[in-house]
Amino acid sequence: MNTTPLAERMRPSHLEDLIGQEHLTSPTAYMYKAIKSGNVPSMILWGPPGVGKTTIANIIANEIKVPFYTLSAISSGVKDIREVIEKAKFQRGVVLFIDEIHRFNKSQQDALLGAVEKGIIRLIGATTENPSFEVNAALLSRCQVFTLNSLGKHELEAMLHQVMEKDVALKTKTISLKETEALLRLSGGDGRKLLNLFEMVVEGIDESPCEITDEKVTKIAQQKIALYDKSGEQHYDIISAFIKSIRGSDPNAAVYWLARMIEGGEDVKFIARRLVILASEDIGNANPNALLLATNCFDAVRVIGYPEARIILSQCVTYLASSPKSNAAYMAINRAQGLVKETGDLPVPLHLRNAPTKLMQDLNYGKGYKYAHDFDHNFVEQEYMPDPLRNTTLYDPGQNARENELRKHLSQRWKGKYGY
Repeated sequence: MNTTPLAERMRPSHLEDLIGQEHLTSPTAYMYKAIKSGNVPSMILWGPPGVGKTTIANIIANEIKVPFYTLSAISSGVKDIREVIEKAKFQRGVVLFIDEIHRFNKSQQDALLGAVEKGIIRLIGATTENPSFEVNAALLSRCQVFTLNSLGKHELEAMLHQVMEKDVALKTKTISLKETEALLRLSGGDGRKLLNLFEMVVEGIDESPCEITDEKVTKIAQQKIALYDKSGEQHYDIISAFIKSIRGSDPNAAVYWLARMIEGGEDVKFIARRLVILASEDIGNANPNALLLATNCFDAVRVIGYPEARIILSQCVTYLASSPKSNAAYMAINRAQGLVKETGDLPVPLHLRNAPTKLMQDLNYGKGYKYAHDFDHNFVEQEYMPDPLRNTTLYDPGQNARENELRKHLSQRWKGKYGY
């Protein structure tokens, strides 16, 4: 009996066998050309769990045939990094793959800088977190960032058919994949999780042919759910419940899901960062103090750490959950970005342009601009949008006490845009 998990047994070793991420691995893509030529740069692979980050690193190792070292940021430190760098000095083209590089602290990341800059190693870092936040700017500037997309239904089902056709153990069974909804739902778009769940279900159905239905998948998964979730990848479901509880103004549920994450050993910065985002996205100008508190919370827990950080998080979470809600600022930037994509690079009106030179002044740059502070109440009505977008309204204040005051204030000035 092969004890290696199905996802590991079936990990592709060639680009042509990888399902998904065509924007990176199609013959016209930069990454494809870099791998085939052997000129692979240092890179950060950013994307959700189970979409191919580790697989791409292994494909690179297989395709370019150079010394390949792997470290995990969970279990490795500066000493391990330095040992690899010392070995790399006597080899050519060394690739170092670091899984979950966002878990490396500043000193650990700094230990990589010189070797990456001098070309002693080519770094491949994998992360589920935004590298702009989690990777040092100096190291990030020396790496190409590639974003991996979530896998869709078609791609996940293609993975199932691929393993049924190619895996030595599964080929000996007669498998009928009648329904896939439960497999896809329980795996949450994680290809590794999907394949391991699939193998567990096949082993749990003592029938021939082995007919896979949603009912059977759900029953078997429920029986083994504790074992199945030990990887900690369930945190994406829990963070979703956590955010939705705060958005729904339920401090009790919010602090419960917070406790689940704390007890599960979730990264304190992972939690705090999402509170900062939520403070703007779901509360915004309904309570501007929410963003201040969330930002201070992020700074505080980063310095304090567990176990005391739980108290700070609880204060912030219960405050945000109890605050009035508004997504008006979030919707405003969405509308604005949509408008930019639709209308393109419209010229800045002449009266708003900067005019530092005589030539620009002769071209009427800045002519007719009215300086607001020269007028009563520091306001004068003039158009600030490009001409084709005159009188466009993008920010619609929410229906709450603070934003109703903003609406009243705006309507007194922009009577054509904001009624009251």
